[in-house]
Amino acid sequence: MIWFIFRRFLGLILTLWIVFTLSFLLMHAVPGGPYSSERNLPPEILANIKEKYQLDRPWYEQYATQLGRAVTGDLGPSQKLLDYSVNDVIVQGLPVSATLGILALTFAITLGLSAGIVSGVYRGTAADVALMSLATIGIALPSFVIGGLSILLFVFTIPIFPAAGWGTLRQLVLPAVCLGAVYAAEIARISRTGMLDALSQDFVRTARAKGLSQHAVALRHALPTALLPVVSFLGPAVAGILTGSVVVERIFAIPGLGWHFVQAATQRDYTVSMGLVLLYTLLLYTMNFIVDLSYGILDPRVELK
Repeated sequence: MIWFIFRRFLGLILTLWIVFTLSFLLMHAVPGGPYSSERNLPPEILANIKEKYQLDRPWYEQYATQLGRAVTGDLGPSQKLLDYSVNDVIVQGLPVSATLGILALTFAITLGLSAGIVSGVYRGTAADVALMSLATIGIALPSFVIGGLSILLFVFTIPIFPAAGWGTLRQLVLPAVCLGAVYAAEIARISRTGMLDALSQDFVRTARAKGLSQHAVALRHALPTALLPVVSFLGPAVAGILTGSVVVERIFAIPGLGWHFVQAATQRDYTVSMGLVLLYTLLLYTMNFIVDLSYGILDPRVELK
């Protein structure tokens, strides 16, 4: 276990350095900069601004300076938001995005697992066909399409929820459902397949032969095995929720990291863009690490190497 954690920690350091380097090179290879659109600034003021943010230095000096700050946890000042550092942007936006992501993931796991278990246990019934048909439709529709349709239906046609904003429970429902619907559909398909495979195993036949009820067999014996592919999917699901939140937060005007990331990309705010890319990388790597540990707990046959 110690060697496994140590190797993953070294892999995290290497991954963050590679992502930092590629992000830096790609952003500085694009023509223009954060102040290219400031046409009304006098040349002297523009020169002072570039000197303050070290944009007048060669790219390798900028790289060394930003890498040194990133190693210490200081991601530098924002180049477009006055009196804000990248750390301030993360501190303000991360709780919002984390709340939205947790709600979306909870919705996806709850709805997807429930539908997958019911479909697997009652295979071939009308409930199975109906649930899997809805899951297929959910997989085919991206989150921004679901978001637009939800706004038309539940904001304008049936005014139940507000169209945008953040702060109340009613404002959380539509974004969380739109963000988690696609992953709920995929979890339903995966858990159904896992449940069908688990129900065909010898230990399940033995449990049935002992006279256990169908619900006890499904929930106590088949479900832990059926959860293994779902747990494996949680890593990509979290990645999709993080990247998908960029679109959903933009649609519903939610002041999370996704909204800041879009603003930083359009305004060429180098430091905010790189800081958020590094944060996303750290979160995804950590989630994959947790998934690997959970896999070993759910299935004792799995060895962590």
